[in-house]
Amino acid sequence: MDETMGQARRARPVVVIARLKAKPLVAGQLLCALALAALVVKQARGDTAGEVAASIVFGDAAMTALMGLALLGLVWFRRLWRWRHAYVRHDGATLYRGGSARWPLALVRDVVLVRSGAGLETLRLVVDDDSEVTRELVKLPLLEGSVEAVRGGVLFAAAGMRGVPGGVTVN
Repeated sequence: MDETMGQARRARPVVVIARLKAKPLVAGQLLCALALAALVVKQARGDTAGEVAASIVFGDAAMTALMGLALLGLVWFRRLWRWRHAYVRHDGATLYRGGSARWPLALVRDVVLVRSGAGLETLRLVVDDDSEVTRELVKLPLLEGSVEAVRGGVLFAAAGMRGVPGGVTVN
């Protein structure tokens, strides 16, 4: 039974709603890699490979933490790069963001534009699952295309899942 469910899931066509810009992702990877390399060079001390490795890992704690952040940034930008051509997509039943986040289209209620405390605007998803929290869909500086197109695509897919077209009002 699991095999037939997997085949049915793979048989559904995937509709891409939003893509990511390539330039910010490449720039982010490059900056994180350069920062990591500079921090490692600054932290590395010793005559043997063991001493150099020990000084990198167990040297100045602040430098080690910064190296960890640069590495996490590199991994994050690389993961976004892998999903840049189909970042927000749906298969008729589920809405996907990247490789890890997914929501049933029947629970999607709205897509809102939110500005963070740092001034970064994001599109966030309002999901009807008894929580007061919205889910991040995409950061606007990374979005290729218009905000209205992404919002409309998500809402159209969600309305189709509920069986009522988005522009129809029932009295």
